[in-house]
Amino acid sequence: DTACKNRPLDLVFIIDSSRSVRPEEFEKVKVFLSEMIDTLDVGERTTRVAVMNYASTVKVEFPLRTYFDKASMKEAISRIEPLSAGTMTGLAIQTAMDEVFTEEMGTRPATFNIPKVVIVVTDGRPQDQVQDVAASARAAGIEIYAVGVDRADMQSLRIMASEPLDEHVFYVETYGVIEKLTSKFRETFCASNVCALGTHDCQQVCVSNGGSYLCDCYEGYTLNPDKRTCSAVDMCAPGRHECDQICVSNNGSYACECYEGYTLNPDKKTCSATDACAPGRHDCAQVCLSNDGSYSCGCFEGYTLNPDKKTCS
Repeated sequence: DTACKNRPLDLVFIIDSSRSVRPEEFEKVKVFLSEMIDTLDVGERTTRVAVMNYASTVKVEFPLRTYFDKASMKEAISRIEPLSAGTMTGLAIQTAMDEVFTEEMGTRPATFNIPKVVIVVTDGRPQDQVQDVAASARAAGIEIYAVGVDRADMQSLRIMASEPLDEHVFYVETYGVIEKLTSKFRETFCASNVCALGTHDCQQVCVSNGGSYLCDCYEGYTLNPDKRTCSAVDMCAPGRHECDQICVSNNGSYACECYEGYTLNPDKKTCSATDACAPGRHDCAQVCLSNDGSYSCGCFEGYTLNPDKKTCS
């Protein structure tokens, strides 16, 4: 089985079917898509695939949630018809962001850390603004591969692709040889990356290191001597916090609190003495004397304080 058992992807193919792509060439693109699907580990929990078709308009042929087996995908691909004139590549990428990379349409939630990947196949120069759209797609965490065929404009391919460009921009002379890219993508998506495979034993963060890996921890945690597990850093250790009075450590972060008779200021760090003589706070019969968060009782002239230190006679 040539399918790669490696990292799951949410993979979207965006294919140009404008008039410059002749019918027999479009068939070659469909063969390329089918062969790509054969190399992937397709499934609901592994790699999900969507296909979009564009010219002057954009059509989502099927989203990520529709097919989870190769046979159904390839059958759907065989039925795709070319659209017509125009090469609205920017619109196609925007549509992928708005309508395909959504959880409703089958994209896995961000917490799953499934890479979002787009492969654009085009033989023309975009007739719309690609630069900003591609930049916002990349900023949203979408990795873009640009495949140029024949008359494709290399500059616009480089503008839309992710860095490093030499790993994300491909050019083939004709649609007849597009299939040779299959092995190229197979290598790309099947890198023996222990972190991506999930076969590591890091508790929090796995960092690829050549053919091996190292473990790391989230902010606020530190790697234990076993080099695999993490412990919360005591943020209340001297010099680590900015609390005026009491520091309470909590899983790699901290909160400040105040001694009795003080309240936390809006800066959430410093404390102010509470007015202990505010109504309802003390039990002096006559006079309350506030003193840095606490109080003592006194009496009006002509009265003396009783032994209970509260009432007067």
